[in-house]
Amino acid sequence: MCGIIIGNMNYFERAKYFRTKKRLGQNFLIDGQTISDIIDFAEIKPEDTVVEIGPGVGFVTEQLIKHAKKVIAIELDEEAIKELKKLDAPNLEIIHNDILKQDLSELSEGKIKIVANIPYYITSPILAHLLGEIDDLNNKNRNKITDILLMVQEEVARRMVATENSPSKQYGLLTILSQFWADVKIMKLVGRRSFFPAPKVNSALVKLVVREKPLLDLKDYSHFRKVIKGAFAQRRKNIKNCLVSAGFDKEKVQNALQSLGLDENIRGEKLSIETFGKLSEELNKKI
Repeated sequence: MCGIIIGNMNYFERAKYFRTKKRLGQNFLIDGQTISDIIDFAEIKPEDTVVEIGPGVGFVTEQLIKHAKKVIAIELDEEAIKELKKLDAPNLEIIHNDILKQDLSELSEGKIKIVANIPYYITSPILAHLLGEIDDLNNKNRNKITDILLMVQEEVARRMVATENSPSKQYGLLTILSQFWADVKIMKLVGRRSFFPAPKVNSALVKLVVREKPLLDLKDYSHFRKVIKGAFAQRRKNIKNCLVSAGFDKEKVQNALQSLGLDENIRGEKLSIETFGKLSEELNKKI
C-alpha cells in the first residue's frame, strides 16, 4: 500500500455548492482519508485502466487520474458531468450513461479495474451486471474485470461476505451471487458523516477479486440457480417446503436431503454454498 494521505481539500464546501439529486441517490464522499484508502485498496498500477462508476463531481476521480494510465468515468447526471469535465485530464474519458446499460467489454482492449460509489438502491442489479448471474458462465463484463472496489451500505456488505454461520438475515442470494464469481472482503467501515448529504445508514468498502472459474464445479449451473432461488424464496419455511413450493418433486427433494444427511426441517440459510451445490447435483440426478 502506498499510504497516500489526502487532505480534506474542502470537499464539504465543494459538495455543498453542487445541488445533489435525491432521485439519483447522490451522496458525495467528502472524507479525505476514505478517498485516500480507496486509492490504496484499489492497488492501481501505472498501466491500469480504471472504470469509475458513479463518479459524481469527481472527488475520487481527481485522485484516480494521478495513478492510472486511463480512467473511464461513467456518470448519469449531466450536471455532474459538467463538473467532471473541469478536471480536463488527458487520461480521463467521461461517458454519459446508465451503468446498467453500459457494455463494459467495449471500453478497453485489456482488463479493467472497477471503482464504484453507487446509489445503494441499485447495488444488486449493478453486481449482477458486473459479475453476471450464477449460470452466466461466459459473461463478457466479468471477463474484462480483475477486481471491483465498491462502496455499499454496511448491511449489504455484511450480506456479501456472509456464511451459513452468519445471522440468518445476512446469508442469502446476494451472498451466493457475490461469492460465486469473486473473493469478497470488507476493507473498511465508513460512517455516514463521511458523505454529503449524510445518508441514514453506515457504509462499507468491499473488494471483490474476480474468479476465473466459478466457486463450484457443477454439471448444471442453471439448475443450481433454480435451487438457490427456490431455497430463499420463503425464508420462514424449511428447505424441503421451499423447494417443493418452487416446483421440485417432493419425493425427489426428500431423497436428495436424505442422501446428503440433511434434516428436511433445516432452513436454506444454514446450508453452505458447497452444500447447495451438492444438493443441486443430487436433485438433478435422473432416477
